[in-house]
Amino acid sequence: MLDHQFIKTDRQLIFLEKAAELAQQFSVRADYYDQQALFPFENFNDLKRAGFLKLSIPQKYGGDDLTLYEFVLIQEKLAQGDGATALSLGWHLGILMNIRETEKWEEKTYARISREIIQFDKLLNSAASEPNGGSPARGGKPETTAKRNGEKWIINGKKIFTSLAPALDYFLITATIEDTGEVGEFIIPRESPGLSIEETWNTLGMRGTRSDDLILENVVLEADALTGLKTKSSKGPVPQGWLLHIPACYLGIAIAARNFAVQFAKKHQPNSLNHPIKDLPEVRRKIAKMDLSLLTARNLLYGTAEKWDVSPDERNKLSAELAAAKTVATNTAVEVVDLAMRVVGGQSMFNSLPLQRYYRDVRAGLHNPPADEITYSILADQAFQGEEQGK
Repeated sequence: MLDHQFIKTDRQLIFLEKAAELAQQFSVRADYYDQQALFPFENFNDLKRAGFLKLSIPQKYGGDDLTLYEFVLIQEKLAQGDGATALSLGWHLGILMNIRETEKWEEKTYARISREIIQFDKLLNSAASEPNGGSPARGGKPETTAKRNGEKWIINGKKIFTSLAPALDYFLITATIEDTGEVGEFIIPRESPGLSIEETWNTLGMRGTRSDDLILENVVLEADALTGLKTKSSKGPVPQGWLLHIPACYLGIAIAARNFAVQFAKKHQPNSLNHPIKDLPEVRRKIAKMDLSLLTARNLLYGTAEKWDVSPDERNKLSAELAAAKTVATNTAVEVVDLAMRVVGGQSMFNSLPLQRYYRDVRAGLHNPPADEITYSILADQAFQGEEQGK
């Protein structure tokens, strides 16, 4: 499948070519990391050497000021090599992009963390989900607590789904402040006493993300560890363009499955046929259906990302499109991988082939935010509000 159809600038082409080289390296190791459920440290060493950890950091701090469109392009390509690596990198880059765009951190804090990433290849990710808290995207309040003790904070709690847990240098967590009941956002260095990782990540798919549990027992932090308070908008969820790295990742996995099926169909010739199976009408129909579905989902994804970049003042109107792009992409990914396995047939079940990994990994996308029903709710609200306003 041609990737160049979405390239619009020389800079994008350079990013894509670098990502393609990395993806090729990742594909060689992907099965090992998946089967062993190990974090892909070697892949991240390659990403560090390529300067990919600083892509979304502002240029004034030494980063590349990655646009959302470029972010999507890179993530989709990296995921063709290894979905777990791409998704893991996406959290790091996306959070930095979000902080850059919202300016929700004090500049001195963001500048310091940016310099550490550029100079020392530091990794960060958020840890918001909790065993009893439900999804943060649905408004679950953290049971993790933050208590003020003089000029210090004392943090206690447990977080789950902490992607990149074995490799993180900084954990960004939410906690309920005991005195006020407000939800604070804190940055915690890995070396903090009382911080530990419980290895619980034994999953069906995305095994290499190592999204283990984060345990916080009387972790003492400086006052400036509080980066801000989490507030709810009276106008509903605030659009977050950076989350498009999620659907980009799953479409990348689906593209890899599609490409595998095409190559298989070109070569595979059962002794019952005098030609490869690519000439069978049903195989051709399935390949065409994959390409049609991918073309539709990718155009929605890239079109939405482009709107985000081109019209910053209009971003508050993009909630529905952002949610729709994610829902269409992740469901398309599941459909495309399923079709690829039908083309390959029973051999697609072999652990020696990557299709079974693609099949498992894409299902994780259905559980990343926003969930399908939230997207449908947003679209329905938009439709009926539009009807009311049109009266």
